[in-house]
Amino acid sequence: MNILKFLFTLCISTSLYAQNHSKTEYFRHLRYNHVSPYVELAGTYPIDELTAQSTSHYVFKYDDSNRIVEILNNHYHTEKQHPLASLGAYKVAITYTKNEETRTFFDKNGKRITNDRSVYKEVYHHDEKGNKSKLLFFNLEDKPMESNWGISEYQWNKHKKLIIEKRFNLKKEAVALSPYFRFGTTGILLDNKGVPKAHYNLDDNLKITDNDKGTASYHDVYDDLGNHITYSYHDAKDKLVLNQWGFAYGEKKYDDIGNQIGLEQFDTNNEKIRDRPTYSNTKAELASKATQKDSMAIKRKALGYLIALQQLKPESMNEVLNDSLNKVTIGYDRALKKEYARATTKDQMMTFAASWNKANNKFPFKPNNEIEILDIYNRIANVKLVSDNWVEYLHLIKLDGQWSVLNLIWQYKDVNRYPKE
Repeated sequence: MNILKFLFTLCISTSLYAQNHSKTEYFRHLRYNHVSPYVELAGTYPIDELTAQSTSHYVFKYDDSNRIVEILNNHYHTEKQHPLASLGAYKVAITYTKNEETRTFFDKNGKRITNDRSVYKEVYHHDEKGNKSKLLFFNLEDKPMESNWGISEYQWNKHKKLIIEKRFNLKKEAVALSPYFRFGTTGILLDNKGVPKAHYNLDDNLKITDNDKGTASYHDVYDDLGNHITYSYHDAKDKLVLNQWGFAYGEKKYDDIGNQIGLEQFDTNNEKIRDRPTYSNTKAELASKATQKDSMAIKRKALGYLIALQQLKPESMNEVLNDSLNKVTIGYDRALKKEYARATTKDQMMTFAASWNKANNKFPFKPNNEIEILDIYNRIANVKLVSDNWVEYLHLIKLDGQWSVLNLIWQYKDVNRYPKE
């Protein structure tokens, strides 16, 4: 009887697991969203499992009702994402009850973490027709909390063709759309596939109205592949207007697998104002070979550190060292009888440069300072210094066109000063 009970339980458990993960899909990207958490999560550019093993992607898992129950984030391209269009976690686990959908967020070790809205749990409420009616945020103790936008609750209801959205903080006070965009009550217009078309700023009578910057709505255009290709800003009369960042609309460019590779912004007269760079590791361009000018500057700054010590030149030490200098050598704690990494600050190096060699007895009369540039990559460099006293490795960084020593690790040239290993 116990064996039969075990087999029955095993069958039920296996069946439930199959229901919870009845289908798996792979996508290169998430559909862009800068409108509202009301908009459904969706993947774009589907790929097969084999392709996913060698490229950036998301994994969507579904139950028998075709509801998403888990999303795994294996997307490692670094293009900037809107907080409403990103997960901010390795795994999103989604569970359902009759009228609720709960999303919790985990890192790769299964530890609960916050998402890109800085909340630990999102709970969506649904009305009798299955439409989202409310979203609440919770902390690890399941107590209500505010997002990084100061929002603890979203409320939605339908009005004609619009989804009306209101937002509140923990004090039940109305909150704007985001800290940087001042829309209050808003109306969301979706197409028949649930894709955002327009987002309107509304007054108390649900009439379209300008915000304090003269913008009443923004409109979005997506192509058939799910790419967000155009977004534009309009006043209450639906005329193009310059937004608070000084452009009226933007057009995005994508490569053939959905990576954003460009953005152009235009004014109300359709004149291009600027090209905005799209930073991403989708296509990484290697730095060109270092110039002779950089090599000379690196050698001068690296040697300048030694010369400043040798010749009592604190002003030279100030010039060659970065303010964030991290200089370390091997120290010995007599009380603990243990070696440790002993640090020296830039301020201390300035003091040493002013007085450490004042008797001119720390270096030979003609010091031997040897320098070898081990590597230069664009704005970072690795250098080896060998003097009469020390062997040192220096990291240099180029900021605002000037090289300086950022990291320095050294030990005495005479290894007999250290305990035998």
